[in-house]
Amino acid sequence: LDGQPHYDIQKKIDHEIRMRDGACKLLAACSQRDQALEAAKSLQTCSTRIMAYMSELQRMKEAQVMQKVTRRSSDAGPMDDRLPCKGKVAISDLRIPLMWKDTEYFKNKGELHRCAVFCLLQLGGEIFDTDMVIVDRTLTDICFDNTIVFNNASPVFELRVELYSCCSEDDYSAGSTPRKLASKLSSSLGRSAGKKLRAAMEPGSCSPISNGGATPLLLPVPSVPGPKYHLLAHTTLSLSHVQDSFRTHDLTISGNEECSYWLPLYGSMCCRLAAQPHCMTQQMMSGCLKVKQLGGDTQSWTKVYAVLKGTSLFCYHRQEDVEANVEPAFTIGINKETRIRASEKDPQSKVQNICISNQYGGEEVTHTLTTDSREDTHRWMEAFWQHFYDMSQWKQCCDDLMKIELPSPRKPAPATPKQGSLYHEMAPLATPSCEGLLLQDNAVSAEIRALLSSYYNDR
Repeated sequence: LDGQPHYDIQKKIDHEIRMRDGACKLLAACSQRDQALEAAKSLQTCSTRIMAYMSELQRMKEAQVMQKVTRRSSDAGPMDDRLPCKGKVAISDLRIPLMWKDTEYFKNKGELHRCAVFCLLQLGGEIFDTDMVIVDRTLTDICFDNTIVFNNASPVFELRVELYSCCSEDDYSAGSTPRKLASKLSSSLGRSAGKKLRAAMEPGSCSPISNGGATPLLLPVPSVPGPKYHLLAHTTLSLSHVQDSFRTHDLTISGNEECSYWLPLYGSMCCRLAAQPHCMTQQMMSGCLKVKQLGGDTQSWTKVYAVLKGTSLFCYHRQEDVEANVEPAFTIGINKETRIRASEKDPQSKVQNICISNQYGGEEVTHTLTTDSREDTHRWMEAFWQHFYDMSQWKQCCDDLMKIELPSPRKPAPATPKQGSLYHEMAPLATPSCEGLLLQDNAVSAEIRALLSSYYNDR
């Protein structure tokens, strides 16, 4: 498979493999619980991204093969090449309610069960992770404050939300035990055998290996000592779930109460899912038009610079007014109820008029437009048909422009309380940054610190 898209995806795969290798090494060397939980989270995220990118690469190869077959087919009929525009999809205010037993929540009895959780969100080839949250019985909801925006969604998108959980009560201070054991065994077995043993037990063995100059073979993630996240619940959201308000969606729960990472979920998830199709935010067509004045005679025309965007055709006196953000002279509504047709202006010129009809208060109002040539008329008519097609595919997202907040900068990982419940931890704890956590661990080499710092900066 040739071309820039293949090269870009391969670069992403290579990058995530390096990040996964660094996360494996960091996880094996961690001596603090917070570091181990964050490193395990990075490992899970990298592995998910690698699988998604490889699936995308496979789809591209299959599409290329199908395209070649279609071209060679002699009986292939005409194909409709009209495609809907892309758009932004944003998910925010993610809340997952919990259902603790009365004795646990109200009476604060029983063993304090604490888990570290985070969400992975995937839409196509884009995968994002939320911040990690520590959950115990004093919380009624798992809250993720991240606003996550997918920039290249189609109207048939599927947004998969996965909730991962890990019991945070285990002791992760012995992360370097296998390495110490390997050193002791190597001294007993001799230099040659010991070197092979250390290489086999090296936690960075998840790196790709050579495949005779071809694409590196992707080895499975090795069993690294330390915490492991497990899929606790998931759901898939689509265009039908988009609404400019807070809504509840069903969750599919995995696991059972016997699992150490188990949390008592209600089986639902609340969030705000919004979408902004490009046809609502970008100029889909622009150029000079002449608009017949309503109620005027047949020669009463006004020359304007028109911009097709969202649910309106904006008409300006000059093109410079658009760049200067000057209010348009007037607007013509363009929505799902609008009717547009082309009609002959006169037999001599052969230039067509464009008639745009809308209903206002039960009365039909028609604006008549004309261009300087039949070619310009054709381009405008094609732009209108494409615009209507985009609106028909994005449906409710084209009724009004939904608001999407800009993604907030990632917060440093919160420190895990040493004892007691989160409810009783009134004094705020010092919250070191992810990079600070890396620098605190002297067991991690400078190479790993640089690699993992790059990973967090990229996020």
